[in-house]
Amino acid sequence: MQDEPIPERDFGVLERETVYLMTSAEQPPVWALANIGRELEIHDPQAIVRPLVCAGLLYRTGKDFVFASPATFKWVELVGHVL
Repeated sequence: MQDEPIPERDFGVLERETVYLMTSAEQPPVWALANIGRELEIHDPQAIVRPLVCAGLLYRTGKDFVFASPATFKWVELVGHVL
């Protein structure tokens, strides 16, 4: 029996999942990168968070913590939570 390869996760999907996770009313407003990694089951949450910070969708507070910008909450409100 051959091991089946683990399918790669789409980077854009991971970014959207991160945004939806961080703007959910049931979640804390500030996230540790390690918690994002555990929640999304990814080994390098920094790779997902960095482009979102550069785009202005997330803000850093310290080295290992991020939170969603007001623009992110507005974007989610406009487009809705669709995966």
